[in-house]
Amino acid sequence: MNGLRRSMLLVMMSAAPAIAAEGKWEYLLESPLASLWTSASGGAPGKGWLLEDSMLHRVSGSGDLISKARYTDFELEFEWKISKRGNSGVKYRVRKKGPAWIGAEYQVLDNERHPNGRTDDQRAGSLYDVVAAKKGADKPAGEWNRSKIVVKGESIVHWLNGEKVVEVDLGSEQWRKLKSDSKFSKVVDFAAAEPGRLLVQDHGDEVWFRAMRIRPL
Repeated sequence: MNGLRRSMLLVMMSAAPAIAAEGKWEYLLESPLASLWTSASGGAPGKGWLLEDSMLHRVSGSGDLISKARYTDFELEFEWKISKRGNSGVKYRVRKKGPAWIGAEYQVLDNERHPNGRTDDQRAGSLYDVVAAKKGADKPAGEWNRSKIVVKGESIVHWLNGEKVVEVDLGSEQWRKLKSDSKFSKVVDFAAAEPGRLLVQDHGDEVWFRAMRIRPL
């Protein structure tokens, strides 16, 4: 792509509406990273996030990544691998509450070595601290995992390596009970079907992401 076309593309992207268009796959790990993501404070992504050949690698402390676009209903696919004893996550329907960004989290974790792996609703694939993922679908630290999140209205489904590991209805009594027992019990609109950002978590550990794409529904 020549310099003029690239400049025109960046201008068009910066002028795009905050809520993504329906139906088209959007690839989320394209260079420059700052075209689609910001830091939690709204500035440029930290230099500890390295993007090379559409693979994102967290190598040092840089804070979370926040998507510029907002999404309500979508299908999100990504691959990830985690370092030994590592912890990270991909959050969605994220909204700012005071200084914090809060939303539902797809847990990314080394289940074998990290202490959270012994807690049902904190192992890989779980809707963190709320809905436990089915056991046994994850691959060990250092190996690539395939994940998919499908949210539409009040339905949330998590997939891990081709297996459905979480399925919950936000209007159900099951959800109300699980949420009330979680750290998010006081967050009225937690995971609600309203526009929110995506967030890639910097939890202090080395983690890799690739093949990340989203299709609004």
